[in-house]
Amino acid sequence: MTLRLTNTLSRRCEPFEPLQPGRVSIYCCGVTVYDLCHLGHARSYIVWDVLRRYLVWCGYAVTFVQNFTDIDDKILKRAEAEGSSMAVVSERNIAAFQADMAALHILPPDRMPRATRSLDAIRSLISDLVEKRAAYSADGDVYFSVMRQAGYGKLSGRQLEEQQEGASGRTSEAEEARKQHPFDFALWKGAKPGEPSFPSPWGPGRPGWHIECSAMVREELGPTIDIHLGGADLIFPHHENEIAQSEAASGQPLAHFWLHNGMVNVGGEKMSKSLGNFTTIRALLESGVSPMTLRLFVLQAHYRKPLDFTSEALAAAATGWKGLDGALGLGERHAAALGWRAAPPAEPSDALTEARNRFAAAMDDDLNTSAAVAVLFELARPLRALANRLERGEREGGAAPEVAQLQPRWQLLVELAGVLGLEAEPAAEAVDGGEIQQRIEERRAAKAARDFATADRIRTELAAEGIELIDRPGGVTDWVRG
Repeated sequence: MTLRLTNTLSRRCEPFEPLQPGRVSIYCCGVTVYDLCHLGHARSYIVWDVLRRYLVWCGYAVTFVQNFTDIDDKILKRAEAEGSSMAVVSERNIAAFQADMAALHILPPDRMPRATRSLDAIRSLISDLVEKRAAYSADGDVYFSVMRQAGYGKLSGRQLEEQQEGASGRTSEAEEARKQHPFDFALWKGAKPGEPSFPSPWGPGRPGWHIECSAMVREELGPTIDIHLGGADLIFPHHENEIAQSEAASGQPLAHFWLHNGMVNVGGEKMSKSLGNFTTIRALLESGVSPMTLRLFVLQAHYRKPLDFTSEALAAAATGWKGLDGALGLGERHAAALGWRAAPPAEPSDALTEARNRFAAAMDDDLNTSAAVAVLFELARPLRALANRLERGEREGGAAPEVAQLQPRWQLLVELAGVLGLEAEPAAEAVDGGEIQQRIEERRAAKAARDFATADRIRTELAAEGIELIDRPGGVTDWVRG
């Protein structure tokens, strides 16, 4: 089956074919670094990390570029409020972003250009547009002339007559007054008193938001790329304007595929900093949510659909990850007890080949990660059951045929989970199963003597050590690591 992706530009799910056989060029719109990232950002970068991992798993050589917007009104306002500078605010939040992405096990991009380090490319692109009369200068500003670009609106499906004034985004009333047409948008903004500025043929100033990405795409990857990524909130005006200015300059398509992820909703509204209903990645992780739980929460929904953030949904993901983590960690935590030795993956059985094919078919179907995750849980079921028995101190006997046959199943699970960026968490300290069993016996004796305070204390102490007791019919008590 061929990978098929929903292309926002064509509004169809299309077979993916790269511009160059075996090679894929990707540009992902990055963050404006004025604050910490929230769960909406986590969703976007997790799903695009999975796209990248899957393409690599399929054998493609992928070049992944993601930018930092480090020149912007929001950064300047934050710096003014703090009494610092644009550079201080940007550097702090770039470092925080990189730490958050590493915590979520998101692969670092191959290149991460910044607007402040791409000024020559930005000025060059603006000059090309001015020479082609697709842009004009006005009192130190430079604007893109929307009326000169045939097909404007093809990504978002909006017609010019349907637009609203100010739709160019991040502009002031004074800037609007200098435009030849209300929908023209700023490529270069003339310097304002007290704000940082950079030299240009049109006078000192700084670039507009949209031109930054177009220039960085051209500088890093060329005039046309395979895939351009971003959240659905960037379709208009940001990506629409990117297309207009890039294609006016080059005469070539900017990207063959445009992919957009859905928003994270809280109480029916999009999670965003402007609405004040956001939860930062940092706060979630510090509250005790594991990075892998967060990845699983995101991947259990299709990337194009809205994702409802609720405590119940997050708790369900935590429960699911607990079982999956036990299965993934089986071969590393219990290899000696199982008699498993490090070895290349064995020849898969027909059942495992079929599971691998179903995983690939799900991912080929427009990155249907929810169906792919279902394959992981199916593979994990007997592995988790075995892990539970070992954690209770039971001896399996590594020579048992059914145990030996589970090793290739575990190897496949680890491989496919890795495509989704899911990895077993570091093993906890070894548990003395005999000691736990002795304390269970002490609890049983206390209950028989109706000393329920002692019985409850033993359960509480074990729980504090990460050991959960499970009382079953007939007076039997099992335990699992929590």
